[in-house]
Amino acid sequence: MPDFNDLTLLPFCVGLTLLGLIASWAAWRRRGLAAGTRGVAWSLLPVSLYLTGLLELLWDVVRSASSWITHLIFSPTVWAGVALFGVSVVLYVVSGVAKGRRSPEKPARTKPAAAPGELTSTGPAPASASAPAAKPAKAPKGAKASQQESSEFDEIEDILKRHGIN
Repeated sequence: MPDFNDLTLLPFCVGLTLLGLIASWAAWRRRGLAAGTRGVAWSLLPVSLYLTGLLELLWDVVRSASSWITHLIFSPTVWAGVALFGVSVVLYVVSGVAKGRRSPEKPARTKPAAAPGELTSTGPAPASASAPAAKPAKAPKGAKASQQESSEFDEIEDILKRHGIN
């Protein structure tokens, strides 16, 4: 890409600003003060970018970006990298599917339950971590306590269902 110097940029910016000011005057006459003022604001940008040195910076950024994009599109090395990235994504997905389809002969390893109160890496084991206790004997159906508990649970269940929580 060509490299512009100060002698090329200054007349270009002044010309853009003059064209913009002429168009702003025409917009002010046809559409009013707001359109004309907005046009003047846009018209002053090329000269302000030149005077602050930002125009050269902007030109360098555009030139570097276009060079990078050209290298990206036409480089076989880059396309090999893209292909390897695709292969790695496919392998990762396949490993997730294979992990989900474990054979029934080999069950997943489980950690032995810690005794209640025994220290583990996450702290003391809860009492629920021990072997399940025998089921408590149910009270007779006519017992007052069991009726009270079941009616309370029924009420709670109804409230949860009304709120859409199951």
